[in-house]
Amino acid sequence: MAHRGHGSTGTAVLAGRGAGANTSVASESMIASATSSGLGYLRSGSDEGAEAVVGGDRYGDRGYFVQPTVLANTNRDMKVEREEIFGPVVCAIPFDSSEEIVPAANNTNYGLAAGVFTRDLSKAHRTAARLRAGTVWVNTYHVFDAAMPFGGYKESGWGREMGHQVLNNYLETKAVCVAL
Repeated sequence: MAHRGHGSTGTAVLAGRGAGANTSVASESMIASATSSGLGYLRSGSDEGAEAVVGGDRYGDRGYFVQPTVLANTNRDMKVEREEIFGPVVCAIPFDSSEEIVPAANNTNYGLAAGVFTRDLSKAHRTAARLRAGTVWVNTYHVFDAAMPFGGYKESGWGREMGHQVLNNYLETKAVCVAL
C-alpha cells in the first residue's frame, strides 16, 4: 500500500527531468498519443473513484510527460486495474492475507511483469512461481539483462526477447512423420 506523508509536504515521487531538447526517441505524434492514452487512464480511474495519492496529471507544460502516479481506492471493475498502462502508474491494492495476492495478481488478461518485495526470499520464490507473468522481479523492478529472456504471458506477448530464447525467432522447425 502506498505510504501517505503527513503535514504540508505529503508524499513525493521524484523523477528525472526527461530527455533533453535534442533527444529523439520516437515520433512526436507517437509520443503525444502515448501521453494522451496515459492521461486517459488517469481520468478514467478518477471518474471511477480512484484517488491519485501521488501524481495523477501531466508533468510540466512542455513535452509529453506523465507524473509518476500511485492510485488508491481502485477495484477489479476499474479499467486502471484490468488493463496494462504503459506509463508511470501503479495501483496500490491493500490485502489482509498474503494468500490473496497471487489470485488477485493473476486475475487479468495480461502478464508482462510483476514485482515482489519481501524480506523472506523463500516466500518470494514460491510467489514468483505462482505468478502468471513473464518476468518477476524480487526486491527490485525494471531490471534487464541481455542474457535474461523477456516477454509476457497471456495477452502480454508471444515469444521472448533477449536470452538464448530469442534465437528461436530465427529458426525454422520442421516435423517429419513417417508411417512404417
